[in-house]
Amino acid sequence: MIVFDMDGVLVEVSESYRETICQTVKLFTGQTITRELVQEYKNRSGFNNDWLLSQTITRDLGLEVDYQTVVDRFNELFFGTVSEDGIPSGLMARERWIPHDGLMESLQAKYSLAIFTGRLREEAEMTLRRFARGLRFSPLVGAADVENGKPHPEGLEKIRAAHPGVELWYVGDTVDDARSAAGAGVPFVGIAAPNVAFRPQLLELFEEQSAVAVIEDINQLPEVLNNR
Repeated sequence: MIVFDMDGVLVEVSESYRETICQTVKLFTGQTITRELVQEYKNRSGFNNDWLLSQTITRDLGLEVDYQTVVDRFNELFFGTVSEDGIPSGLMARERWIPHDGLMESLQAKYSLAIFTGRLREEAEMTLRRFARGLRFSPLVGAADVENGKPHPEGLEKIRAAHPGVELWYVGDTVDDARSAAGAGVPFVGIAAPNVAFRPQLLELFEEQSAVAVIEDINQLPEVLNNR
């Protein structure tokens, strides 16, 4: 079974989640931060939750904001208004599906597929309805489905419990994904896009967590699986 993280793996989120972090921080502090700074925080580990990251950066810039207030403002920017057919007007609308046509269908023909994401399951399902209606991910484990978020391995352990005896592989793009896989004893494939900020540091972090392979995007995954 192949288990996917979602953001940065299946979905390009530079213009959605990452931009929402930047805009949320600016809303509270009046200061402009870069996506490179966001990546620097992500590489520190412990910031799989973008609401928490937005609050932390805001605090580090000198302003304490209540967590729920951060969540509310973040979600307003991210979702905007959502139409009856589930299409958001906010920054979420900028998301792009990364897999090439046919890639996921070919993987689904050979492997069971699942998702362990830091998104809420409902958010993940919104995106899957937009881009991947024909795919089946079972289970889809979101942030509210576990007591302990990444880098804790609970999400992967839940997936393993749902499919006893099945070998899992986890594909992710952050050190928290890698540490979650290591904690669960699951082979990890890291994604480090060529243009990601602090890429050398990310590669070192993946190596420290014994990633079995590092690729530039999800479309290279079949090469890894064919060589395992």
